Amino acid sequence: MSSYKGHSIFALILGLLFSFNPLIIALTIIGANIPDFDHKFKKDHVYKMMILGLLVFISLYILNLPYFLGLIIIFIGITFYFSEHRSFTHSIFGIITLTAAVSLILIWAFELIVSVSFIPNDYLMAILIALLSFLFLNKRVLPIFIPLFFVCVIFFQAFEITYLEIAFGLFLGFFSHIILDASTPAGIKLFAPISQKKVFKNFSIAATFILVIVGILYRSPLLFSLFETYVL
Repeated sequence: MSSYKGHSIFALILGLLFSFNPLIIALTIIGANIPDFDHKFKKDHVYKMMILGLLVFISLYILNLPYFLGLIIIFIGITFYFSEHRSFTHSIFGIITLTAAVSLILIWAFELIVSVSFIPNDYLMAILIALLSFLFLNKRVLPIFIPLFFVCVIFFQAFEITYLEIAFGLFLGFFSHIILDASTPAGIKLFAPISQKKVFKNFSIAATFILVIVGILYRSPLLFSLFETYVL
């Protein structure tokens, strides 16, 4: 199975373990695909990301609007450009940094659009997440992801997501990525750049086990409710 498919499926499973909100699950899938932008064959996408950030920065600056959104996009591009594959962007410090940066892109974009337009914002966050997917998801995933995402949003009427949930969904996706990569013979540098020591399959198994236990405990009220309804 190709890397992006494996990471997307694993992220989907973990996302469903913690939430049924399509917005959170979508962010988990997107987050799971972001760390591999440190790979050499994706450098062209990194250049495009930095150019996009520069255009956003210039446009917002000219319009006298908050231009930090463009700077964050440039920052993400620079981070991937200077990161070795499976190093900083695959470390705990890297995924925390990237979670914060990508979360700020969504939050600031949402706040900016709401403040300058009269567009109903029911679908605004879903649209922003869809745009984010065009930036980070594999082109082969997009034809499946986009229509399925909006069908789920409409069906579940999932319009609301807190800023904390945005960060959680992205972090869960990032973390799912390093769990899978740690299970490979190459391993990952979990504490780069502070330490170059690698972790392997044992970390992957332990981290997955802990996530499943936490997910079950988090879902325990729902599980008890279903048990009372359909069993007792």
